[in-house]
Amino acid sequence: MQNKGLITVFAILFGLVSIYQLSFTFVANKVEDSAKEFANSKFTEDQPHERDNAEARYLDSVATNPIFLGIDYKTAKEKELNKGLDLKGGINVILEVSVKDILKGLANNTKDPAFNQALDKATELQKDSQDTYLESFFKAFEALPGENNLASPDIFFNKNLEDVINVGMTNAQVKPVIEKKIDESITSAFEVLRKRIDKFGVTQPNIQRLGKSARILVELPGAKDVDRVRKLLQSTAQLEFWDVYKFDEMAGFLQAADTKAGEIAMAKASTETVKAVDTSKAVADSTKTEEDDVSKLLGGKDVKDSLAEDNKANPILSKMVSLGSQGSPVIATFRLKDTAAIDGYLRNPQIKSLLPNEMRYAKFVWGLQEANVQLKGEETTALYALKGNRDNVPPLGGSVVVDARQEYDNLSRVVVSMQMNGQGAKVWEQMTGNAYQNQSQIAIVLDNIVYSAPGVTSGPIAGGRSQISGNFTVPQGQDLANVLRAGKLPASAEIIQGEVVGPTLGHEAINSGVMSFVLALIIVLLWMIGYYGKAGAFADIALMVNILFIFGILAGLGAVLTLPGIAGIVLTVGMSVDANVLIFERIKEELAKGKAQKDAIKDGFNNALSSILDANITTALTGLILLVFGTGPIQGFATTLLIGIATSLFTAIFITRLFIDSYSKNGKPLPCSTSVTKNLFKNVNIQFLRKRKIAYVISGILLLVSITSLFTNGLNQGVDFVGGRTYTVRFAKDVNSQEIQNDLIKTFGSAEAKTYGGDNQLKITTKYKVEETGTDVDEEIEHMLFETVKKDMPADMTYDKFVGDQTGKTIGRMEYYKVSPTIADDIKKDSFWAVFGSLVVVFLYILLRFRRWQFSLGAVLAVFHDVLIVLGVFSLTYKFMPFSMEIDQAFIAAILTVIGYSLNDTVIVFDRIREYFGEHPGWKMSRIIDVALNSTLGRTLNTSFTTLIVLLCMFFLGAESIRGLLFAIIVGIVVGTYSSLFIATPIMYDTVKHKKVDDLIDKKVEEGTPALEA
Repeated sequence: MQNKGLITVFAILFGLVSIYQLSFTFVANKVEDSAKEFANSKFTEDQPHERDNAEARYLDSVATNPIFLGIDYKTAKEKELNKGLDLKGGINVILEVSVKDILKGLANNTKDPAFNQALDKATELQKDSQDTYLESFFKAFEALPGENNLASPDIFFNKNLEDVINVGMTNAQVKPVIEKKIDESITSAFEVLRKRIDKFGVTQPNIQRLGKSARILVELPGAKDVDRVRKLLQSTAQLEFWDVYKFDEMAGFLQAADTKAGEIAMAKASTETVKAVDTSKAVADSTKTEEDDVSKLLGGKDVKDSLAEDNKANPILSKMVSLGSQGSPVIATFRLKDTAAIDGYLRNPQIKSLLPNEMRYAKFVWGLQEANVQLKGEETTALYALKGNRDNVPPLGGSVVVDARQEYDNLSRVVVSMQMNGQGAKVWEQMTGNAYQNQSQIAIVLDNIVYSAPGVTSGPIAGGRSQISGNFTVPQGQDLANVLRAGKLPASAEIIQGEVVGPTLGHEAINSGVMSFVLALIIVLLWMIGYYGKAGAFADIALMVNILFIFGILAGLGAVLTLPGIAGIVLTVGMSVDANVLIFERIKEELAKGKAQKDAIKDGFNNALSSILDANITTALTGLILLVFGTGPIQGFATTLLIGIATSLFTAIFITRLFIDSYSKNGKPLPCSTSVTKNLFKNVNIQFLRKRKIAYVISGILLLVSITSLFTNGLNQGVDFVGGRTYTVRFAKDVNSQEIQNDLIKTFGSAEAKTYGGDNQLKITTKYKVEETGTDVDEEIEHMLFETVKKDMPADMTYDKFVGDQTGKTIGRMEYYKVSPTIADDIKKDSFWAVFGSLVVVFLYILLRFRRWQFSLGAVLAVFHDVLIVLGVFSLTYKFMPFSMEIDQAFIAAILTVIGYSLNDTVIVFDRIREYFGEHPGWKMSRIIDVALNSTLGRTLNTSFTTLIVLLCMFFLGAESIRGLLFAIIVGIVVGTYSSLFIATPIMYDTVKHKKVDDLIDKKVEEGTPALEA
C-alpha cells in the first residue's frame, strides 16, 4: 500500500480531533452530574421543581469556570454531542402558520363575499388535497361564477398593497405578488419564533422552515414545561391598549342582562334539560367571534356543564363571586368554570341589544385568572368591558413596542416594562391624558386577556414608557417580555405535529441503548477474533477506531444523536465487519491459490475493493433518500448511517491494511482463519440454480400469503400515516390493557391501548377530535385521559403530576405524540416516494455498473420480494406481537435499510459473477453463477450472522420505541440473505439465458471480454 505514512498521520490526527470534540461532552456531563448531586442533596424527591431550580442555579454559577484543559461548562455545552428528544427528553413540534389569516390581513379583513367564499372553499379543499392553502385558494377563487378580480378595491387593491398591485392587473399578475407576500409573512413568523426560542433558555434548540411551506419545525431538547412552551410558540403576542368602561357605566346593563337572561332561561324551562343545554350551546356557537375565542380562554371547558347549574331566575348574578366597585374597571368577578356560560349570555343578540346606543360596540373580555382564598383556592377571573368601535381596532397596538424587559416594581413584584416608538409615544400621551381627565383606566390586553387596567394619576405620560403588571412569576415575566420584544406573529400558528418525551424515558433510552450497544460490540469483537484469528483482532481495532470517528464527526458537525441513530451506528458496526469479512475471505482465496502471503494480501484487498464500494454505495443511496424524505429521529438514523458508511470504508480499507502490512512485513504468517474455521465453506458446492424453481415456489407462497394478509388484515398504520394522538402512560402496578381500552372507548368513542414494554406501561392511541389541532383541544383530551385512567393511578395522583415532565418521574404520562391528518397525508406521500425513489435509483446504479438490465431487474425484483414479505409479516403478526408494530416513519426507515442491505448482498454476488466472466471464459453461465454463489457463501452467512447478533442485542435489550424498527430490519436481513442467493441471481439467469449472446455483448466484451454462454 502506498502513502502509508500519510494515512497513518491522517488517522492519528483524525483520532485526536475526534477525542477533542468528544471531550466537550465529557466536561458537560461531568458538570451536570455534579449539579444533580448538589440539587439532590438540597431537596427531596417530592420537590422536583425546587431540584430543577437548584440545578439551574448551580450550572449558572459554574458556567465560566475552567473544568478540563481550560474548557468551561458554557463552552462545553455549546459544543457537546447533541442528543435528540428520545435520549434527552424535550419537545418537538411542527407549527403551521395560517395562510388564511395572512390572506385576510393582506385583504384588510374585507367582507367581500367572493373572497370569503373562496377562503371557505379552500379550507374544504385542504382536507383532501396535497396543494398548499394558497394554491387551493386560487383554484377556489377562479372557480367562482362571474368575473372576480383579485385586484379589486374590495380585495387586494388596498392601502396595504397599493404599491405593488393596481386595479388594472389580471388575476395571473396578482398571484405572484400574493405568493411573495405570503412567503415574506411566513419568513417573518419564522424570525419571530426564532427570537422567542433564542431567549427561552434551552440549550441546542433547533428551528427550521420546512422547504417553502408554511410549516416550521421546532425542537427543544431538555425542555420540561410543556404548557410554557406551547404558549411561547402559539401566542400571537397581539398587544392592544383600550379605554375601558367603569363599573358604574355598566352596572345598569348588567342588571338588565341578568333579567333578560332569566326570561330566556324560564321560557325554555319546560323543554327537556338536554335539549336546553344543546340549544344554549348552539346560541353560544352561533355568536362566537374570532377575537374572543372562549375555548382558548378556558382550555376546552364546556359551556353546557355550567349552564346545567344555572339559577333560572338570575343566571348571571347568581354566578358572580363579587361585584365591581365604583370607579373600578372590573364589572364583576366570576369563577373560571362559569366564564363560558357568561360569554354565552353576553353574546346573545337579545342581551346585546340592551346596551345603550353609545355603548353598542362594547367588547367584553376577561382578566388573568387568580386563586381565590375565600373559595379555598378556586380559580376566579374579572370581567372587563372595552370601549370598542365599528372596526374593532384598538387606539394603540403592540407594533409600536420597540423594547420590553422583565423588571420589579417598588413592591418587588414582577412587572414588564415597555418602550414605544415615536408614533406610539404620541398616541400613548393622548390616551393617558384623556384617562387622567376622565378619571378612567386604560386596559393593557395581550392575546385578548386583560393583564392590567391602571388608572392615570399624574397627568399625560410622555416618552412612550408603560408597564404591565399581573402577579407574574419570573419565568412568566421573562416570556412576556420576550414575545413583546420579538414582535407578534403575522398570523396564528397551530401545532399540527407534536411530540413530548419525558426526561425519564430519555434517561432509560440512553441506559438501554448503551448497554445493548456495548454487549453487541463485545460479541462482534470476540466473534471476529474467534473466526479470523489475529486478522480479526486487527479488524477489531479498526472497528473501535471507526466508532471513535463516527462519534467525533457527529460531535464536530453538531449533528443530533437519536435512538434510531444509535441503531444506525449498530448497523454500521455490522457493515464495517462486512468490509473486513470480504477482504479476509479474498485473502484466504488468494492464499489457497498458492500465492505468497504478501501477494495474497495485496490481491485480496484489490479484488475486494470493487465489491465493498458497490455494496456501500447502494446502501448510501438509500440512506441519502432517507435523509431527504425523513424527519426528526429518522434523519438521525440516516445521518449516522451515512457517516458510518464513509468511516467504515476508510477504516476497513486503510486502517486494517496498515496493521496487516505492519504485522506481515517480516514474513509472519497471517492465515485469516483459526484451526476451527480454516476449512469452513471451503468445499461447499450447492447447485443453487437447480434449486431455483423450489425457491420460486417457496417465495410464491410467501408472497401470496403476504398479499392476501395485506388485503384482509391490512397494516396497523400509526398516527404518522392516519393522524391522531398517542400517549405513553406508565402505572404504579401492572394493568389489564383490554379493560383500560374499554374504558377509553367509552370516553373517546375510538381508542386503542396496548402493552408497551412492561405490563405497567401502555401505549394509548385515539383519533378523538383528530381534525382539531388547538392547544385547548390537546388539554381537553389530556384531562379526559387522566379522568379515565385515574382509578388505576395512586390515590395522590393529580392532573398536574400526571402530565408534568419533571426529572425522575416514574408514573403518569411519559410521552405524547400528535399528528394532524394534513401532515399525516404528507408523511404518507413522502414515504411512498422514498421507497419508490430508492428502487429507481438502485436500478439505475446497477444498470450503470453492470451494463445489463438483467442485473438491475434481478436486484430490484429481489428487493421488491423482500419488502413485500416484511410487510406481510407485519400484517400477519401485529395483532398479537408483544411490542408495537405500527407502520410509521421508523418503519419506512427500516424498509429502506432492508433495501440497502439486500442490495449489499446481491451486488457482492453480481461482482463475483462479473469477475468470473473474465477469469473463466470457457465455463457455462450456470456454472459461473453457482461457483460465484458458493464462493461468496461464507461472506454472506458470516456478515448476516454478525449483523443479526448486533440487531438482536438491540432488539431484546434496547428501548421499546425502536423495537418495531429493529424487528423489521431483522426480518429483512433474513429474507434478504435468502433472496440474494435464491431470487436475485436466478432471475438474472432466467432473463439472460433466453437472449442471444450477441445481445448481451457490450463494448468491453467486443474488445476481449468473453461473451456469456447459457
